[in-house]
Amino acid sequence: MTSRYGITIPFDGVTLNEHREWYHRLADLGYSDVWSAEVDGADGFTPLILAAAVEPRLNLGVAVTPVFTRGPGLLAMSIAALAEVAEGRFTMGLGASSQPVVERWNGIAYEHPYQKTRDVLRFVKRALDGEKIDEVFETFEVHGFKLSRPVIHRPEILLGALRPGMLRLAGREADGAILNWLAASDVAQCRAEVGEGKTIAARLFVVPTEDADTARFIARRMISSYLTVTVYAEFHKWLGRGEALTPMWDAWAAGDRKLANEVIPDAVVDELVIHGSYEECREHVLRYVEAGVAIPTIAIVPFGVDLKEAVEGLAPR
Repeated sequence: MTSRYGITIPFDGVTLNEHREWYHRLADLGYSDVWSAEVDGADGFTPLILAAAVEPRLNLGVAVTPVFTRGPGLLAMSIAALAEVAEGRFTMGLGASSQPVVERWNGIAYEHPYQKTRDVLRFVKRALDGEKIDEVFETFEVHGFKLSRPVIHRPEILLGALRPGMLRLAGREADGAILNWLAASDVAQCRAEVGEGKTIAARLFVVPTEDADTARFIARRMISSYLTVTVYAEFHKWLGRGEALTPMWDAWAAGDRKLANEVIPDAVVDELVIHGSYEECREHVLRYVEAGVAIPTIAIVPFGVDLKEAVEGLAPR
């Protein structure tokens, strides 16, 4: 299907220790990548360190680590340590995350996300290059930091980006961008801001069932949970879905969660969440690849599906 084809880990209902065997199974099935996230489950680094240690065939990525929730020095150390274990198989994802994650869950002010992301990116790049950094950035200051362990395998750094400013920053100062919650038809609009010659990765949500009603019911709940967050709402306004999603936003703001789900059009659901037979799901992933996504990473949505069957059915052909 593609030279890169990833899957999101860790899997729900599977302990981190049990993932050891899963990593071998994923590589045997043809998955090239495992990508973690950092929201409210495992941190972004621990599942990848385990994968790096037990399965050398897999590429590793995190999408994304928030720039607010670790100090810049600690973040540089974490990236350097995983890069050392992975020996050239690691891609780092940095991003502003969102106000709920940063402010409500971590007690950190979500201020100037663009500037903070830019400053952390610049600091991390210089730190990984072995520079001793003594500088006042716009959003923080660092005095005399230098990594004591040389970084031999410097990872690519991608930025989680949703709107023109951050997408342009990803193209200008990072190695590419990580996209999320978009249709295959949206990739070109994002690519135009990032520019050519940069890596585009994307997390793609998959509900592997041919029961369209069930898939859409699950997808609607996900869409209303995510796309009512300001950063995602603004992203979809920019993509041109303002008219289609305004009824959902209005119902959500009025406190009517049930109505908010009901008014999401089928067409929007089918664009943003992959569902259908395993073959149909793989074909939908391929549309993202054809649109310019170099690293598609599926995220299996747990809804009672047998995990082993889903992982095998969605594996690249």
